[in-house]
Order: sequence, then C-alpha cells, then structure tokens
Amino acid sequence: MPSNERPQPQVKATDSPTLLGLEENAFGLGLSQRLLPDWLAENIDHSGSHYLRAALWHRLSHRPEVSPHLRCELLLQLRDGEQVLSLLDVMPQDFEVLQPVSDRHLLLAVHRLMATARPVREWDEEHCERT
Repeated sequence: MPSNERPQPQVKATDSPTLLGLEENAFGLGLSQRLLPDWLAENIDHSGSHYLRAALWHRLSHRPEVSPHLRCELLLQLRDGEQVLSLLDVMPQDFEVLQPVSDRHLLLAVHRLMATARPVREWDEEHCERT
C-alpha cells in the first residue's frame, strides 16, 4: 500500500483509446475526478497524445474497494489543437502500466503546459457559448 506521502510526480503518456478506457473505468467506479466519457470522445483529438501526472494519493475510508487511488492532473489534446487541464482519478495498477515520459525536453514541455493550460471547464464554457 502506498505511504501517506505524495506520489512521485511521474508523468505518463497515453493515447486516446487508452484515455477513454481510463475515463470509463473512473466513471464505472464512481470516482469523483473524471470527465464524462461522451464529452471526452466528442472533444479530444483522437490521434493526439495526452499526459497524466500523479498529484496525490486519494483515500476514501468509506470506499475501501477504490482506496487508495491516484488523483492525477490530466493534460488533454483537444480536436481544435488546444491543450487543456483536467483531473482524473486512476487506480494505481492502471497508472503503473502507462508509458512514462522519459525524454527530458518533452517532460519539461509537459510540466510547462500543465502550469499554464487553462482548465477544461473554461474551454467548455467558451465552446458552448459559440454553439
């Protein structure tokens, strides 16, 4: 079992089909930090890369079947080319199998983007106003 400390701030890369599976799993488990799978399928760049960074261990004493799990920052590549930030709760075994970002330049770029990207909620509100 993970310690009470924050997880290593490891960044993992994922493709769109894998991301959709992670979101479906979070939805099915009733985890609180996730996007609606239909919204995600409609708005992400299906050929894009997305990145998860473990932020904290989330423990739910009333739900031991999903505790602890990782709360991750999620950098999404959207179909319009913008990259936005969200959160995603992920089971540790699902996070572990994702491909780590090992290229130093890409890792620095992802950290920079995560620090400056606007939240997915802002993108969605702006997009809804246009339609």
